[in-house]
Amino acid sequence: MDVSGSVPPAKEGEPAAAPADPLAYEGVWRFTVPAVEESVPQARRAVRDLLGRQGVPADRDLVYSLLLIVSELVTNSVRHAALLSPEVAVEVAIGREWVRVAVEDNHPYRPKALEADFGQTGGRGLLLVREVTRESGGVCDVEHTSTGGKVIWAALPLVAPAPRTTVV
Repeated sequence: MDVSGSVPPAKEGEPAAAPADPLAYEGVWRFTVPAVEESVPQARRAVRDLLGRQGVPADRDLVYSLLLIVSELVTNSVRHAALLSPEVAVEVAIGREWVRVAVEDNHPYRPKALEADFGQTGGRGLLLVREVTRESGGVCDVEHTSTGGKVIWAALPLVAPAPRTTVV
């Protein structure tokens, strides 16, 4: 996984911010887990413990959202990519104002968020990731890796976005 891709993309038309001295909680951490069901809670605990250990200024709702996203993305890799990817990589990149979680596997299929089918009990993981990310004011995407696999990531702001006001 390319560490330089860990920063959420700049909004079009906005200049890149000048780098400031890093805060104590900033950094990039990466670990791998086997592509088995038991790895889902293991990955979630590892991310939760990392956020606490680094002293990331994240409120309970943000931590819950990040852990839900990690659970869904690792579950998808375990269920759909295990044959081609016996290990799943999880990366957590923490910046001054955002946290990015990414899950990488070696399966080439680039999934799309499905629309809700109320007749089915599954198949809504990426839809859930997309909606949780959007509600948090973040961004998410799927990218191909240089080795033919994919990375699915979500970046959420540490500070809740200010409510939009309409000027009349």
